[in-house]
Amino acid sequence: MSIDIGGVTIDCADPRALAGFWTAALGYEITTDYDGEFLFLLPEGKDMGEAVYVGLQRVDEKRAGKNRLHLDFHTEDRPAEVARLVELGASVLDEHAMPGLTWSILADPEGNEFCVGSRHG
Repeated sequence: MSIDIGGVTIDCADPRALAGFWTAALGYEITTDYDGEFLFLLPEGKDMGEAVYVGLQRVDEKRAGKNRLHLDFHTEDRPAEVARLVELGASVLDEHAMPGLTWSILADPEGNEFCVGSRHG
């Protein structure tokens, strides 16, 4: 028996509104919209099973405390990518560095945390 990662789902208050941020941030598109309750986002031109999806799921509860799971992204130009994401609506929460790795902790417009890292600073 084996399993593959299909995707990751982000709980949120308004999936359609949050989709604007994540589609622009990742270059993904909305491929499926279940009445605004659950959306699948995939890279442009990809179908389910061809790439890791991002799901956006409506929940009634507000986000509380630190995420128990978060997305990590890698880029060669972290400062430029962080600036681009902030322009799209993200907030910078913190930055960390150690030899060989620097990363920024950000939050999407609903406060869901994610990281953007680089081996070059």
